[in-house]
Amino acid sequence: MSEVLASPPRRPGLLVAVSAAAALVLAYAWSAKLVDTEIGLNTANTLLGHDAHATPIPGMAAGVVFALVSGLAGSFTACNIAVFGAVGPLVGEAGSRRERLLSALRPLGWMAAGMLPVSALYGALVGVVGTRMPQFSTAAPQAGTISPRTAQSMIAFGLIGLAMTVLGLAAAGLVPDPLGPLTRRFPNARMVVLGALVGGFLIGRPYPLFRDLFRHAAETHNPAYGALAFVLQSLGNMLVMAVLASALSYGLGERLRRWIAARPGRSAALTAAAFLVAGIFTVVYWDVRVLGRLGWFWFPTAPWNT
Repeated sequence: MSEVLASPPRRPGLLVAVSAAAALVLAYAWSAKLVDTEIGLNTANTLLGHDAHATPIPGMAAGVVFALVSGLAGSFTACNIAVFGAVGPLVGEAGSRRERLLSALRPLGWMAAGMLPVSALYGALVGVVGTRMPQFSTAAPQAGTISPRTAQSMIAFGLIGLAMTVLGLAAAGLVPDPLGPLTRRFPNARMVVLGALVGGFLIGRPYPLFRDLFRHAAETHNPAYGALAFVLQSLGNMLVMAVLASALSYGLGERLRRWIAARPGRSAALTAAAFLVAGIFTVVYWDVRVLGRLGWFWFPTAPWNT
């Protein structure tokens, strides 16, 4: 991804419009019940052998297992759209299958280098002061009001979404690249920054299984356990993306490489679209949609989400 800004897309305005439209449709159609319960919770129940949400975490050892399993099970939640948005630019850049696989997985290592310290630091903070943080609260908000817990999610995801949108506009050549000077010195800096943004998902994540882990880590008052648990939660999320990137490398890598190489700007277009869809979706889903549901203004709701 260090070279994606060398040749900007040919029609950046159209790219932004299509990406924004796709993000809006995705935010409208996204079913939290499907991904959080039907996929996420049922996957965790199967892997753990019991009701993951209803059964208390009995201790730190069980919490470590729960962290990894819940991270894996939560890979397809709305929080992780941005993670999967990063998969596209990771494939199709090398010749042999082994080289394509390495070219897909190597950037994930740099992404983890940015993600894991953020996850560990936040987990340690939760282990120290978590019971006094908005995420710890289980109080139901009053109708039409923003609870402290919801406010934390909106602020965290809103800032992350805006950052990804700016990176998408920069990849499209429409604004100066905020990471340009850094990536010229450190070519992998863009993936490290993306990883840090993904690690920041934990700061606002309302996914029920993560909140179970959050509350358990907070109640232990053990920063080392909090750090380890949150790192494993993030690694569980990354595992599915690594498998997906590997599958794309073997299945589409060569064809995608030829398609990208056929016209300058396609690599930047792919990266810009991934960032724009992920960033705009994150802002709309976690801020605009939430305010709409609180009655602050009208926002459409899909029939299957009523």
